[in-house]
Amino acid sequence: MKQLICVIGNKGGTGKTSISHMLCHGLGLLGRHSISILTDVEREPLSRSGRHYTTLDGRSPEKLEKILEKLVSMPDWLGVIDGGGNRPDMDKHLYELGGLVLLPFRDSHEDMRTVLRDLDRFPNALGIPSQWPTNTWQQMAAERTLDEVMQAYRPRLLDPVYSVSASKLLLQSEVPSILPTMLNNVSRRLARQLLDRLGLPYTPDDD
Repeated sequence: MKQLICVIGNKGGTGKTSISHMLCHGLGLLGRHSISILTDVEREPLSRSGRHYTTLDGRSPEKLEKILEKLVSMPDWLGVIDGGGNRPDMDKHLYELGGLVLLPFRDSHEDMRTVLRDLDRFPNALGIPSQWPTNTWQQMAAERTLDEVMQAYRPRLLDPVYSVSASKLLLQSEVPSILPTMLNNVSRRLARQLLDRLGLPYTPDDD
């Protein structure tokens, strides 16, 4: 399903939920309609209030199926699935459904070793550096680690999503009416990457 973006990966704590909500937030800022679809049974649904996107509960197979059926009937909308961690069978199912599949990982050898296995398992998925350091020296160290561990996979890696402490605001039950500029900018850049990959247009919006 081309209009479905799935954020998956076997390891927990890599930023899948943050990436999902930042992506939807950025899509909204760029004039695209999107739905953040919760499938992680360890999390509770979030309110739609104050968001530039819709949130829906797809934690049961029946609910998820209904959401995807509805999405097919709305070709101008995008669905973004938060896949949760440690669910290999669910990851396989979402990989087969998704038009674009993302595998977030942080700046750690453990995360990179895990995502390497997922990249091999899902040959059309893309890795996305998540919660990436903003300090110049830490960035240089992270890039060296990428070269050491993941050099052969570089063509399948998206630009990093830098660590923004304000991203936690999107994971609150209700989102504040005004969000920090840095969060908006990082979310827009993430959304642009994915829309460009999908070949979909968006409203130009300067950071």
